[in-house]
Amino acid sequence: MKACVLHDVASIEVREIPRPQVPPDHVLVRVSAVGICGTDTHIFAGHANYNTDASGRPIPLSVQPQILGHEISGIIEEIGAEVRDLKPGDRVVLDQGLNCISIHRSQLCEYCQTGDSHQCEFYREHGITGLQGGLAEFVAIPASNAILVTSPLGVAEAAMVEPLGCVIHSSDLVGRAHSRYAINSEMPERRVRHVLVCGAGPAGLLFTQYLRHGLNYDGLLLVVEPNAAKRKLAERFGCDQVLDPTSCDVGAEVQERTAGRGVQYLIEASGQGKSFASIPRLIRKQATVLLYGHGHAGTDLSALNSVMFKEPTLVTPVGASGGFETDGRPAVYRRALRMIEQRRIEVSPIISHNYASLDAVQGALSAGMRSGDYVKGVVTLPQN
Repeated sequence: MKACVLHDVASIEVREIPRPQVPPDHVLVRVSAVGICGTDTHIFAGHANYNTDASGRPIPLSVQPQILGHEISGIIEEIGAEVRDLKPGDRVVLDQGLNCISIHRSQLCEYCQTGDSHQCEFYREHGITGLQGGLAEFVAIPASNAILVTSPLGVAEAAMVEPLGCVIHSSDLVGRAHSRYAINSEMPERRVRHVLVCGAGPAGLLFTQYLRHGLNYDGLLLVVEPNAAKRKLAERFGCDQVLDPTSCDVGAEVQERTAGRGVQYLIEASGQGKSFASIPRLIRKQATVLLYGHGHAGTDLSALNSVMFKEPTLVTPVGASGGFETDGRPAVYRRALRMIEQRRIEVSPIISHNYASLDAVQGALSAGMRSGDYVKGVVTLPQN
């Protein structure tokens, strides 16, 4: 089969590699679509490497090349001998994370027991920690990680289940946190009435929609975003005001809209260092801060000093995996899939760039994501 092989920093080659074998409890999936994620760009550019050896040291790409791609939809090509509830031709979305259920541990680790499977003690991840990802013609994965799609949902839209799952999982963790303020709190004085989302990339736009249509939040919702196209999408998806940091003093605007106190809940979804450094001016004392975006290059740890002074609750989630349903499949992914199928969350407008082959991936990761009209890219593969 063909696959995009990241063999050095910022260098992908489309190579012929062996098609994966199919163990008895696995399915072989012909990849239909793969979303391009910020995590892919960090690994591609050499800013991150989550493929580590037994002592936790990153394994260089020159020693062990990687195949990225973890936002995957596809069609089952072949099933293992023990698989009973899926069949060839079924359309699926994939949870790329392997956990205690995936590897059939009789005793779940403490994290899988509490619905925190993304922190499973035995966790490994296709497309991120060295296991083959979805930027290939086929991928083999445990059947319990394949979620059936029964609606006519498009393949590119289906690939958006994973990023929406990350937003839902993050919001679930915020709901479990011991915070002073909470969305839909029964105590009016503790109820979140002012929210600020920093960044209107794919994550920020999904958070905006999930706040309105998943959590039924009806208070003030502000979004900070310098890109005009993304600002229009944020307005479309339900924010009250989009602030352009290149043309206004965001801190002053937030203070004016919150009676001088700052927001009770801030979602940092940009991964930009300047955004992180601005947090102290934007939040009130003992606010909740969700640190979702990764990166923050150019900002040293001293930026934490003013944040810490306000005693916020910091929530730092990763991934979409959570608890399990009765058939062992990931509950958060099913929730995300249903919300997209029911059109409670719009994902098609977020997809600005469609790439029609594996050959386009190098260009997408090296330059395409920096174009002014870029919001989200999805690689859609021909189904021969």
